[in-house]
Amino acid sequence: MKLFGHKLTASAAFGLAVVGIFILVSLFTPWIAPYSESANVGGTWDEPSAKMLFGADQIGRDMLTRMMYGSRMTIGVALAITSLSFLIGILTGLVSAVVGGWVDVFFTRLVDVMLSIPSLIFALIILGVFGSSIPVLIMTIAVLDSTRVFRLARALGMNLTVMEYVEAARLRGEGLWWVITREILPNAWAPLVSEFGLRFCFNFLFIAGLSFLGLGIQPPYADLGGMVRENAAAINFGMMAPIYPATAIALLTVSVNLIVDWMLSIDARPSGAQAEL
Repeated sequence: MKLFGHKLTASAAFGLAVVGIFILVSLFTPWIAPYSESANVGGTWDEPSAKMLFGADQIGRDMLTRMMYGSRMTIGVALAITSLSFLIGILTGLVSAVVGGWVDVFFTRLVDVMLSIPSLIFALIILGVFGSSIPVLIMTIAVLDSTRVFRLARALGMNLTVMEYVEAARLRGEGLWWVITREILPNAWAPLVSEFGLRFCFNFLFIAGLSFLGLGIQPPYADLGGMVRENAAAINFGMMAPIYPATAIALLTVSVNLIVDWMLSIDARPSGAQAEL
């Protein structure tokens, strides 16, 4: 099996299949979920049955339904955070690399200051002050995560801005936006796409961790990290309620990493002409 002209490894095919299932379930959750997100359909931690395949949670809601809505919410928020962080990081990183001078110094020192503060502590402070609403959560983590994207984008830009085709574009009188979007960005997409997958995994786990601490996505919305926290006491009674969302978190994270590893192996693979030499 091939994708984008490259042969898929077994691990990458497995990762794509799992990620595809998560995406489809997230998109069609309102239509395929057995019950509504907050419906009480059983007793506390009811055992799995034909009525509820994964049993019930701590207040009798269907675990399968909650996991579907939780995956939809957690994946959606993580994707929004990663997309916004890449928009901020790539724009500032490439502008810093191409313009240089005081612009580069300003952005670089600002990022250094932000990186000197642990992300979790910074996020806890911001969320503690402004609350844990979804817009605040997305903006806070996106700004923090954009510092990592900035460093990668700036490094790529510094390497590419000295290339002859970039110098030729500048001598033609092309503007900053043209140079970034037409000359630099197309030649930096491979490592940036791979980094997007890695940052998505980090943000997905970061949101789940914040929700486990009670500072992430708030009720009545379902999310996987919050479900682990809410049902953690079931472990004391030998029940599997918190294991299901924890397994979903681990499965999606591992699957995305398998895809990223495959993409990195393609990027590092020599071309046909180089291989012949």
